[in-house]
Amino acid sequence: MECVFGLVGNGFAIVAADTSAVHSILVHKNNEDKIMLLDSHKLIAASGEPGDRVQFTEYVQKNVSLYQFRNGIPLTTAAAANFTRGELATALRKNPYSVNILMAGYDKEAGASLYYIDYIATLHKVDKGAFGYGSYFSLSTMDRHFRSDMSVEEAIELVDKCIVEIRSRLVIAPPNFVIKIVDKDGARTHAWRQSVQDVTTASV
Repeated sequence: MECVFGLVGNGFAIVAADTSAVHSILVHKNNEDKIMLLDSHKLIAASGEPGDRVQFTEYVQKNVSLYQFRNGIPLTTAAAANFTRGELATALRKNPYSVNILMAGYDKEAGASLYYIDYIATLHKVDKGAFGYGSYFSLSTMDRHFRSDMSVEEAIELVDKCIVEIRSRLVIAPPNFVIKIVDKDGARTHAWRQSVQDVTTASV
C-alpha cells in the first residue's frame, strides 16, 4: 500500500511518502525513508520493490555526486531527471527495475520543478504527481485544491488533506509519512503535524 506524491508551489516543491517497508502480509518496519537527498537542492522519492528502490536510487545519487565531483558544477534537476530516465530505459531492455520516481528540485534559473518517471522510463515534467495505491486519493484531492501559486503553508495543508484521505480510505493504510521540501534554501524535512498523525480514520 505504498503512497508517494508531490507538487510544485510558488518557488518550492514538496514531496511526501509513506514510511512502511512491507512484504506480502508482513510489515518489516515503519520508519523507512523513501525520499533520498540527491544533493543540496534535489530530492528523489521512490516507490516499488524495496531492493530495486534502494539500489536504483542510491545508484542515481552516487552518479549525480560523481558528475559534480568531476565537473565542479551540479546537474540541473532536468538533467538529473533525464539521466535517471536514461538509466531506467537501458535497464528496461536488460534487467528492469520495478521502481517509480518523483524527482523534485530547485534551480536558480528554472526555479522549482517536479518530474514524474515511471518503471517503463516515461518522463514528464508535472505540477503534481503520485504513485501507489494512495495516488487514487491524493491525485483527486490535489486536482480539487491545487493552485500553482500556493505558499508553503498552503501546500503543507494540502499534503495533510491527502494524508488524511489516504488513511481514511485505504483498507490497509500506512501509519506514518515523511514530508520534504526543496526551495532556494535547499532541501529539508518538514515535521508531520501531530493533528494529522492522531486523526481517527472513520469508516464511510
